[in-house]
Amino acid sequence: MMPDAKPIDVKTAAAVVMNPPRTFRRIPLAPHQLLAPITPQNDLFVLAHVGVPHLRAEEWSLAVTGLVERETTFSFEQLRHMPKREVQAFHQCAGYPQNPRIATRRVGNVVWGGVDLRILLEQIGVQPQARFLWSYGCDGGEYDGIVSERYLKDCPLERLARGDVLLAYEINGEPLTAEHGFPLRLVIPGFYGTNSVKWLCRLHLADSRAKGPFTTELYNDRTENGMRPVWEVAPESLIVSPGPDAHLPNAPMEIWGWAWADGGVARVEISTDGGQVWRAAVLEARTGASWQRFKAMWEPEGTGEAILMSRATANDGTVQPPANWRNSIYAVRVMKTGMV
Repeated sequence: MMPDAKPIDVKTAAAVVMNPPRTFRRIPLAPHQLLAPITPQNDLFVLAHVGVPHLRAEEWSLAVTGLVERETTFSFEQLRHMPKREVQAFHQCAGYPQNPRIATRRVGNVVWGGVDLRILLEQIGVQPQARFLWSYGCDGGEYDGIVSERYLKDCPLERLARGDVLLAYEINGEPLTAEHGFPLRLVIPGFYGTNSVKWLCRLHLADSRAKGPFTTELYNDRTENGMRPVWEVAPESLIVSPGPDAHLPNAPMEIWGWAWADGGVARVEISTDGGQVWRAAVLEARTGASWQRFKAMWEPEGTGEAILMSRATANDGTVQPPANWRNSIYAVRVMKTGMV
């Protein structure tokens, strides 16, 4: 049951201390270092567009406003006393907001813990004309010359019907750190990380998309039919082992890595000659919305350079592109030594 919630006062906000008060990135692991099936919180990438807010849970609250039957606020303790759900899911950065042609390979796989948002909204009551969920962070400032009073993103309300969208306060059973959104962040499995708003302070249900720099100027891809929001994660894969510039003997070995996509991956193919010939890899099933391990045996022959590649196909048939996009094929250069 949902605890009693107090009437909303949208003028009240938690005191925000920004440290650092500017764009902050931390990328602990390169692709060949993503060895663990579950990524420790300290090894998960961080991108804070306008800095990192440091909040006190006892002073913080979450407001739910807009096209709901009862506008309410929740304290951190109220949310913590609701039934907890856990969802294992990959988590990926979309890359540069204004340049989708660059693949950054910032990804991890974690177990989120928190409150099921669909259940919470069902208990509050959603008005039938609601179509979008707007999510506000407590962070505000300047990113790439663009000023935003609050970090604001949106999501189609129909995504919530698929389930597993959380108001998360844990990663892998640990409380969120400040870098990862303490005390609460939205988590939308299968959507790029930019949509999983950190330092969440307000949810607003509306009949139209949100109007802010992170929904209009940034994180939109230009297509033949206009602009497309950067929401669902496109199919992608990367080879973990062997790593770049590895020296390999002429002996049987395993090529392995991770693949992921919104809705899951149907197959992964491997090339050991720079993309001329492809063959199927063995693909493991996913858990929840997790990434999927793939593997293939290979026996190097001769000496010299070899270019290893992996190519993922999503369950909806979308294929990882060869180049010049955020999810383009990842290549690993290795050296065949000729030694046995």
